[in-house]
Amino acid sequence: MGFRILEDIVSGDFAFEAFGETLEDLFSSCGEACFSAMAELSKVEPRIDHSIDISADSIDDLLVGFLSELIYLKDAEKVFFSRFDIKIDNVKNSLIAVARGERIDYNKHEIKVDVKAATYHGLEIKRHEKGFKVRVILDL
Repeated sequence: MGFRILEDIVSGDFAFEAFGETLEDLFSSCGEACFSAMAELSKVEPRIDHSIDISADSIDDLLVGFLSELIYLKDAEKVFFSRFDIKIDNVKNSLIAVARGERIDYNKHEIKVDVKAATYHGLEIKRHEKGFKVRVILDL
């Protein structure tokens, strides 16, 4: 279902709302939104797979943990991600995912901003008539 960037919510940070019919779709939309802040996603090809396996105390914590892991991998492995295959156990608040992308190439990728962290500010995953929705603020 995707995401939309929220222009006038915060200054100096990147805010978005993400949507998904399922929690997996929602988390995938959040991953796409996070990397759309950093680069033009249409130029990031899914050539490298990174496995992610995390658990948390709540589903909100799981989302922040997922985004934090993606940001860590971006910094440590120098990769951008554009596709996400995710399986969530919302009883155990755990996630297994494969993030797909490629090494950062300054000649190929249109670099935008550097995301440093996912925040908890105003974060709450909500159910609505078409699935799930969340507002996320990323620290730049």
